[in-house]
Amino acid sequence: MTAYQGTNKGEGLRVGIVWSRFNEEIVRELLTACDRELVSLGVAPEDIDVVSVPGALEIPVALQTLALQKRGFGRRYDALVALGCVIRGETYHFEVVANESARGVLDVQLETGVPVANGVLTTQDEAQATARAPVKGAEAAQVAIEMANLLRDISS
Repeated sequence: MTAYQGTNKGEGLRVGIVWSRFNEEIVRELLTACDRELVSLGVAPEDIDVVSVPGALEIPVALQTLALQKRGFGRRYDALVALGCVIRGETYHFEVVANESARGVLDVQLETGVPVANGVLTTQDEAQATARAPVKGAEAAQVAIEMANLLRDISS
């Protein structure tokens, strides 16, 4: 039996981050935590690219564009991260945005084979989002690195 488990070593990995400007103050906290964690795991700052989009529904198409980019004979990015914040309001719009952005992020992974850590917060209120942002941003970075390494190990 061969067992595979990704590591948290980011040296030599290239990571793309797509973040939504909607609820910008909270998402900037996610972005800061994610960036710090990527660097602490060994990803070189020059190997992290950041793309800003208007809202959570625009995240998947930007992720897909990054996932399809090539570098030499391989992919430009080893992993991607989606960051955003959707806060429940008084209308059904919350469910549509939360569900469809998550579906889009999943579709990008399955269609391209590039792992995408989903760091899009979906919360009941702003206080929950503010409290969760630093932890969720760091967790998204950890997931991206682990999955990049896991898929690399499985493929080799």
